[in-house]
Amino acid sequence: MAKVENRTLREIMTKDIATVTLKDNVYEVACKMRDWNVGVIPVVDEKNDVIGIITDRDIVIRGLAEKHEGSTATEVVMTRDIVLGRPDMTVDEAAKIMAQHQIRRLPVVENGKLVGIVALADMAIRQVHHDEASDALQRISEPTSR
Repeated sequence: MAKVENRTLREIMTKDIATVTLKDNVYEVACKMRDWNVGVIPVVDEKNDVIGIITDRDIVIRGLAEKHEGSTATEVVMTRDIVLGRPDMTVDEAAKIMAQHQIRRLPVVENGKLVGIVALADMAIRQVHHDEASDALQRISEPTSR
């Protein structure tokens, strides 16, 4: 196993992840979140390229709060402007990016294809770069200006 400071996302990322496509609707996404016990699902195209991400918060804020029905298309509520990581990226690099963009999860792509996802909790649970993960969590949790 690599030293902590040299750990890469490939070593800690979750590889078995649920995905949805633009053909799915909000109800189907919510069911998949329930079944997989997750709060985020990447949205991919037919080539498995990441084109967005949908969170449980997206469903609530852009879906329910905007009075959209369960049959609403995924693309209506998903987040399109996403930040992506690479499997060879160090945990330290990823933590800094996550803190900078105030995100808790980072889809990981290789050659444009989704290969995994890393959550801030993955860094903390595996005690990888504890200081960086703690710092990232603190910065991510800071309220944004309205």
